[in-house]
Amino acid sequence: MTCESPPLPAPQRSAGTKPKIAFTHTESIVPPSRFALGLEPLDTALGGGLARARLHEIWPVAVEDGPSATGFALMLALRASDEKGAIVWIGQEHGRAGALYPPGLADLGIDPGRILFVAAPDEKALLRAAGDVVRSPAAAAAVIAPAGSAPLLDLTASRRLTLFAERSGTTAILLRTTDPQTPSAATTRWRVAAAPARALEANAPGQTAFNLDLLRQRGGAPSHGWQVEWDRDRARFAPLSRAVAVDAGGGYLATG
Repeated sequence: MTCESPPLPAPQRSAGTKPKIAFTHTESIVPPSRFALGLEPLDTALGGGLARARLHEIWPVAVEDGPSATGFALMLALRASDEKGAIVWIGQEHGRAGALYPPGLADLGIDPGRILFVAAPDEKALLRAAGDVVRSPAAAAAVIAPAGSAPLLDLTASRRLTLFAERSGTTAILLRTTDPQTPSAATTRWRVAAAPARALEANAPGQTAFNLDLLRQRGGAPSHGWQVEWDRDRARFAPLSRAVAVDAGGGYLATG
């Protein structure tokens, strides 16, 4: 199940259903804490989980893995927010191939009503909006989703976003469309690809699965080759419950 679809008209909400967020600023640095992803070996490799109030960066292995990178970013945002508080999605108008699809989000166990959408007309406006959101403690997590290579989101910009996150307590997730091949101040950097889901009875679709490479983590070693799936009922990551092999016809078979 993907959380992206062809662009749809923006959903209309009544004034009473919009998330109530008043963006304010803070100057004190929030002490770091960590949130577990739910998979013990991966959490151990991360020193107990991902750091809150920091910037984390994600991109897909290939264009076709874009929906998986998007899903992974949203799942991290959900874990960072402890299933409470608003998640702010900051994107560019007409910038990506697909828009977030509410039924797809619901299939992943993510309540679309918790997401506040911010649409910027260009990259410069997106960077400005991201700074305003991340420097405010009102949002639990913010996903910053530029279009294209996003050259303005360079080392200097990532340092600024990191500083804002440290002072506000908001966890920031930078979702790129491709490997930027540039330095970054992000605490962790991830490369994400889709993985074949385990087979269920009657060929029912299995849990969403990922291949993850932790390319960099501040204060820790990189870690490659993680195969995980998303447990939507528990809103946490888990190991693939079965090994997956390829049959002679090119399809995927569950084994073991």
